[in-house]
Amino acid sequence: MDAAALHRAVLDWYGTSARDLPWRRPGTDPWAVLVSEVMLQQTPVARVEPVWREWVARWPTPASLAAAAPGDAVRAWGRLGYPRRALRLHAAAVAVAQRHGGVVPDDVEQLRALPGVGAYTAAAVAAFAFGRRCAVVDTNVRRVHARAVTGAASPAPALTAAETALAVALLPEDAATAAPWSVAAMELGALVCTARAPRCGSCPVLDLCAWQRAGAPPEQGPARRGQAWAGTDRQVRGRLLAVLREADGAVPAAALEAVEDDDAQRSRCLASLVEDGLAEEVPEGYRLPA
Repeated sequence: MDAAALHRAVLDWYGTSARDLPWRRPGTDPWAVLVSEVMLQQTPVARVEPVWREWVARWPTPASLAAAAPGDAVRAWGRLGYPRRALRLHAAAVAVAQRHGGVVPDDVEQLRALPGVGAYTAAAVAAFAFGRRCAVVDTNVRRVHARAVTGAASPAPALTAAETALAVALLPEDAATAAPWSVAAMELGALVCTARAPRCGSCPVLDLCAWQRAGAPPEQGPARRGQAWAGTDRQVRGRLLAVLREADGAVPAAALEAVEDDDAQRSRCLASLVEDGLAEEVPEGYRLPA
């Protein structure tokens, strides 16, 4: 693979085809970038953007979120899903306010030390907010690398050491090019080199793609199954949390019975919400964390 040719093709495409997302605009505060990266985990851009705008308007700094109650963060999270991310953002805001004087650190290791910030998020914030030379590897990037470079139809089910090494090897030496390359590869995977029905005819690296040169072989191994939703504890937890978000204060336990007829499942889900810090049991019933 001619890495330089790959870089040029993807970056040229990104320059004319990238979505105009607010957190990518020049001058965006690093805190706003961190908020976007946490929200975008397993959640589509279309759902994230309006909630992100509300968050950064309400809490424009880590200190402003740190001063709010954790329950306020959970309520403002709305229906983005995986609401523990709201608590992690709140905890990260508290840590930034207390440890870093309210300024998001630009060092990857310091970012990783923040609550709820893993390797991907730390690298993404360092690259996209501060222009650091970091390998930013999400599912979209892994898919582009798998097809264009290794010739596989899709990446492994979980990130491997080989994939990380490939991402590092493909990273441009110039820091000023490395961050745009990472976001451009990510955008290519999101818009063109998609998991299902990739738009290969519109791909800027079609002539370079190892997968296409191999005849676009299908994925090996058993088909990947989507996660069940209806009737699961996750669905019931979401319903219970929605009632708590909409309430002004505590919700009597009896009022939550309408959410789920199965007493055992409802009790189990309420207990798990309390254990996760998403709800509190009080004498009046249940409420968001104060």
